[in-house]
Amino acid sequence: MIAFVSGPVAALAPALAVIEVGGVGMAVHCTPNTLAGLRVGEPARLATSLVVREDSLTLYGFADDDERQVFELLQNASGVGPRLAQAMLGVHRPDALRLAVESGDEKALVAVPGIGKKGAQKLLLELKGKLGAASAVVGAQRAPVAAGPAPWTEQLTAALIGLGYASREAEDAVDAVTPQAEAAIAAGGPAPVPQLLRAALQTLNRTR
Repeated sequence: MIAFVSGPVAALAPALAVIEVGGVGMAVHCTPNTLAGLRVGEPARLATSLVVREDSLTLYGFADDDERQVFELLQNASGVGPRLAQAMLGVHRPDALRLAVESGDEKALVAVPGIGKKGAQKLLLELKGKLGAASAVVGAQRAPVAAGPAPWTEQLTAALIGLGYASREAEDAVDAVTPQAEAAIAAGGPAPVPQLLRAALQTLNRTR
């Protein structure tokens, strides 16, 4: 098992980072939140989980060991592979997932691309008691708070800045794809952050 990778960030892409380890570039699949904390040329340390298949070896990277542990525990549920587990962590932090599972928050799971109502109900049953307890701090944050930017806008802006774009460029790109996000939300689904990130990058490439 590769427990972590550590070294300078050689490159960043919408869904992965390349970390230079001993002269070798390790491609590590990460969520937008994790990518947002990385900068090309700067040192990084990512907790990792290696997924072995007959025809591939895929390395998934996380901001910390807790996120990696939840990633691996999620895959104990039937129908949850590494891609869906990563998508769940791309939408919710580990403690937010724990709280959603323990409180039976079906809507929180449906907000994850690829999970429907029936799938969410099944996951709540299978995962209950298996992810550990959420911290009291997260529980307190569930109380109503003042309205602010939509979570998807924060994720997208952070991911673009992590890819090296200036704050103003990131904000303009988010504005450009907002109609696409609003259409998805109006249709009853969550904002598709990975697709929005690709669209935002296309917008930025056209303006350069």
